[in-house]
Amino acid sequence: MSRFKQTVALKDVKCFALHGYYPEEQIIGNHFIIDLDTEFTPQGFDDELAQTVNYEDLNTIIREEMKNTQKLLETVLNNIISKVIELYPFVDTVNVSMKKLNPPMPGQIGHSFVKLSYLKAHI
Repeated sequence: MSRFKQTVALKDVKCFALHGYYPEEQIIGNHFIIDLDTEFTPQGFDDELAQTVNYEDLNTIIREEMKNTQKLLETVLNNIISKVIELYPFVDTVNVSMKKLNPPMPGQIGHSFVKLSYLKAHI
């Protein structure tokens, strides 16, 4: 099995949330798009959900963390990663990124972007 690497991911998860550094952002909110992917050595191929990462769980983690208002997007991403590795300690890599659509600043800006990655240390 060690010759395989498996990826389970969710892309373009759309959420409305109240994240933002400025108090106004935490009142008016904004739209966000989240990508989350995990990579790991497969636990087996016996057609059992317990041997993989359930992307329904990933969706639940994202949605729950998006409800918890934070000043920095980095904090939200760190919380998502922490919950993923707590639930699935066998994952080797977790990447999560977030786009904040139309951030409130001068000019026409499609989105801001923050990405955080976790890589398990192999000792």
